[in-house]
Amino acid sequence: MDSTKLIKEKLPRHIAIIMDGNGRWAKKRSLERIMGHRRGMESVRTVVRECNDLGVEALTLYAFSTENWNRPRAEVKALMALLKRYIRAEINELHEKNIRVQAIGALENLPEDVLKVLQEGVEKTKNNSGMVLNVALSYSGRDEILRAVADIADKVRQGALATADIDEQTFSGFLDTADLPDPDLLIRTSGEMRVSNFLLWQIAYTEIYVTDVLWPDFSRDHLYQALVDYQTRRRRFGKTDEQIAP
Repeated sequence: MDSTKLIKEKLPRHIAIIMDGNGRWAKKRSLERIMGHRRGMESVRTVVRECNDLGVEALTLYAFSTENWNRPRAEVKALMALLKRYIRAEINELHEKNIRVQAIGALENLPEDVLKVLQEGVEKTKNNSGMVLNVALSYSGRDEILRAVADIADKVRQGALATADIDEQTFSGFLDTADLPDPDLLIRTSGEMRVSNFLLWQIAYTEIYVTDVLWPDFSRDHLYQALVDYQTRRRRFGKTDEQIAP
């Protein structure tokens, strides 16, 4: 798709993606599921590079949910090895492109070797000022909200926060994404019509784009199709058409 169709001023600041369909991609080709995940990493590379080149401020990728721990042990082990290999292979280029890597979720549940490599990548890029590549790992939207509630309760108990001062902005500051704007656009591949426990608080007014394309087949053109569609949306945030600027 021709990138000139995009209006630079109307690009989303923050894009979130549910990368779904790796297993089905492999099954359609009579391959092991891990082959779909490996091919999906190529789509990750493409999307990260394109979003960075476009000037997107933040890209959040749903890489591994808390529910994914229930998958067959061999698949989980292979996914963790693939994650570690990806970070090691890509971190230098991400750093050179001024991309800041961060991760959200119950990271303490990751294998020690994977967590070590992830932390090294985060540390290496922490002072970069370009796009934030935010990876959701061992992540659950409900768990994130519960952790935020517990932290707020502790602050109130300690007298460091008054209940009267708890508003949406305060609550958002206790979430894993406290340093990021809420997503403007959520892309889900593979045609599934659900949000799968992803960024439940943050996507309250996010535009949602669902495509039947399986994640390993998701290309630059598919990303641009999603962005062009996003730019046709009128984001009312509860207001009427007459109240928002033309």
